Amino acid sequence: MFSRAWLVWGLAELGEFTEGSTRGAEAVSIAEAVEQPFTLSHAYFGVGYLHLRQGDLHQAITVLERGLAVCQSGDVPLLLPLIAAGLGYAYALSGRLPEALPLLEQAVEQAAARKQIAYYMLSVTHLGEAYLLAGRLEDACQLAERALERTRDLKQQGYEAYALRLRGEIAAQRTPPAVESAAAAYQRAIALAEGLGMRPLQAHCHRGLGTLYAKAGQWEQAVAELSIAIHLYRAMDMPFWLPQTETALAQVEEQ
Repeated sequence: MFSRAWLVWGLAELGEFTEGSTRGAEAVSIAEAVEQPFTLSHAYFGVGYLHLRQGDLHQAITVLERGLAVCQSGDVPLLLPLIAAGLGYAYALSGRLPEALPLLEQAVEQAAARKQIAYYMLSVTHLGEAYLLAGRLEDACQLAERALERTRDLKQQGYEAYALRLRGEIAAQRTPPAVESAAAAYQRAIALAEGLGMRPLQAHCHRGLGTLYAKAGQWEQAVAELSIAIHLYRAMDMPFWLPQTETALAQVEEQ
C-alpha cells in the first residue's frame, strides 16, 4: 500500500493520471481492508494529490478531508501537514479562501515545527499561491523568495520549479506587470519541470507565460504559449484549467 501511495503522488506530478488512478484505487482498497489509520491516511494522501494535480477539485477535497479526519482521529501527525496543505490548496483553487488560508498556515507551521524538510517548501508555495489569490502580493512574494532560497540550498528542483512559477505569477500580477522578471521565472520553471517530466506544472507555466505576453501585447508569443498549455491540458485530461486557457487564446487571436 505504501509503495502504491507514494507512486501515485509521483505519477500525479508527471501527469500520468490514468495509471495513477489505477494504483490509487489499489492503495485505497488495501488500506480500507486493513482499517488502520496510518495506512488509510497514506492511501487518501496519494489519491487526494492525484485528483488535486488533475484539477478534479471536488474529488480532491472529498478524499483529502477524509484523510485529514483520519490523521486527526487516529493520531497520525506524520502526514497531517502534507494532507492539510493539499486540502487547503484545493480549497483555494475552489475559491474557498476563508477556509484555505488558516489550514495552509497551520500546515506550514506544523511542518516547520516537526522539521519535515522533505515537503515543507511545497506547503510554503501552496500558501504563497493562496495569498496571491487573496490579493496579498507582498505576503506571497516573501514566501516565494523563502521557498526559492531553501529549495536551492536543499537541491529540491521540483519544489524550486513550483517556487519559480509562484515568482512568475506574482511579477505578472503587479501593476504594471514586471514582464521581464515574470517571463524569466516562468521560463526557468518550465526548464526545470520539463527536465523532471512534471507536465502539469509545465502546462501551468506555459499558461501563465501566455497570459503575461497577452498583457504585454506580445500576441505571437502569447498564442504560442497558450497553445502549448492547451495541448498539455487536453493530453492529460485536465479540464479545470482548459476553458479559461481556451478563452484567453481566443481573445488573443482576435487582436
